[in-house]
Amino acid sequence: MTWFLAAAAPGLCVSDVASAASTSRRANKGAKVPESEYTTLPNGLKYYDLKVGNGAEAVKGSRVAVHYVAKWRNITFMTSRQGLGVGGGTPYGFDVGESERGNVLKGLDVGVQGMRVGGQRLLIVPPELAYGSKGVQEIPPNATIEIDVELLSIKQSPFGTPVKIVEG
Repeated sequence: MTWFLAAAAPGLCVSDVASAASTSRRANKGAKVPESEYTTLPNGLKYYDLKVGNGAEAVKGSRVAVHYVAKWRNITFMTSRQGLGVGGGTPYGFDVGESERGNVLKGLDVGVQGMRVGGQRLLIVPPELAYGSKGVQEIPPNATIEIDVELLSIKQSPFGTPVKIVEG
């Protein structure tokens, strides 16, 4: 039977090795990056680029659209990926460098700076750049959180100019 499949469909291979590689890829996808491989900024934020994008760079003043998943102790407490099928969710947009306005978590704001469109970055956000000594809802005071962020697009615009970001 194997000979028949090979003769009928060149390139089709029946092998235990293929399934082992597939399992290995799935395992690696969920593997945790050692904290020693992260880059640490002077403010305490740590980041690791899972994928470096090849688009425009996010700089202060850019209006960005991101997908993110925020976790505390490996429990997701906030995400932009809820709903809407496999691609999931509505991107979150904000002006880079404007975390003082309270519209975006400072750690996310700082962590996106320097990313390029198409990039994906892991952030370890210290309490000072997250929810501080107050905490919020299920996040206790002085908690370090993790954010997985993907930079989807950048619109260069002056602060305060409404720009509608649509996933497309």
